[in-house]
Amino acid sequence: MALRAPNKNLIRFRCFWKTTVIFEVLKNRGWTETNRTSNYTLAGLVAYIGKCSELDWDFFWSDVGWMYEFFDHIHLADHQRFNHFRNYYELTRKDLLIKNLKRMKKTLERDGQTVEAGKYNFFPQTYALPAEYGLFVEEFKRMSPDPKLTKLPKGAKSLQEVGVWIMKPVGKARGRGIFLFTRLSQISEWKKDHRWKIENPQVENYIVQRYIDNPYLIGGKKFDLRLYVCVLSYAPLKAYVYRSGFARFTIAHFTVKKEDIVNNLVHLTNFSIQKHAPTFKSKTGTKWSLHSLKMHMISKHGEQEVNALFHKIHMLILRSLLAVQNVIIQDKHCFELYGYDILVDDTLKPWILEVNASPSLAADTPVDHELKYGMLDDVLTLVDMEHKLPPQSLTQVGGFDVLIDQTAPPAAKPPQQSHLLGCYNDRLENLKELRKPARQSTA
Repeated sequence: MALRAPNKNLIRFRCFWKTTVIFEVLKNRGWTETNRTSNYTLAGLVAYIGKCSELDWDFFWSDVGWMYEFFDHIHLADHQRFNHFRNYYELTRKDLLIKNLKRMKKTLERDGQTVEAGKYNFFPQTYALPAEYGLFVEEFKRMSPDPKLTKLPKGAKSLQEVGVWIMKPVGKARGRGIFLFTRLSQISEWKKDHRWKIENPQVENYIVQRYIDNPYLIGGKKFDLRLYVCVLSYAPLKAYVYRSGFARFTIAHFTVKKEDIVNNLVHLTNFSIQKHAPTFKSKTGTKWSLHSLKMHMISKHGEQEVNALFHKIHMLILRSLLAVQNVIIQDKHCFELYGYDILVDDTLKPWILEVNASPSLAADTPVDHELKYGMLDDVLTLVDMEHKLPPQSLTQVGGFDVLIDQTAPPAAKPPQQSHLLGCYNDRLENLKELRKPARQSTA
């Protein structure tokens, strides 16, 4: 099938998310939206391709559903770019993420790299349900002084002393379907659902994890971090992490008292949950910039400790990508923007909660809009549809700093300590420098 040759002066785009910041960014770059509808059925897509001699876009920001249904039925020209990898879910589905992290750890142990294997300790104890239900029950009984736990054991003042677990559906987002529990009877009641059979293809898969019940608190409230990572290639691995991000706070003060265990306003930081709190204020929201958070923590713990924390976060992200590098299908047409959710506990240890393949691109506040607009504009600069970036490997593009670049010569690779998460975002200054013409040699 003949496809249109690339034209760096006229980029045609298609976008599923027309009410979010990404659509605004695409339009403001001067790119042209195609007139074709993106809501194809498979039959309609085949008919369209048969009638036309080309796919009518150079750049497509789609949802994962479209990719899953249609990507293997089309042929793309060399210049066309798409915002998901074929099996993105190896990193972003909760159960597969843990499976890949565990496999990487075992591989390192088998190869004698015990020190590096020991650093894959940033995910909670996890079981996949229903497949590992029996293993989970054994562990639950081993850890709990009273498997039924109808009341707190004598002398125990909170549930922290007996253990709390959290259930998460593997295929849902925005906190849907998540609940905490302390008794096996709570699982038994939930398990009575008629779909709960391993051999039933309709069963909804969950993971059950040991709940991190000692989160770092600010003002008595729990928070997690949302960080943005752009992967341009998996083989070789080339990825950038965005310097800015934000902390998402709960509105309610944190507690693990028995009566509060079912209160999601205490335990889940998702905006889609917190916005329903009676005291929620839409103008201010529940977010704090990553830079402000970092400065606050430095004032409490000192620069050395906080820099060590952010380096651990940097390495956590890198190790998660290395764990899936060999299983995600490389495709030169694909790139992906991931939203990493990370929790910090009261010992300043980071934990990976999940990775999102379609992080929210809606803006809740003007500050949120400014962050996401700049970040998404820099993603498009990284993808470089206009062919404006120099050919050499770059350590910074806008607000994105290189996380790993296996295409770079050894001398050009930055040391692992050179992360800049939470630092001042000088994206505009960097973009201005990148636009300067290359200096001519005077030799």
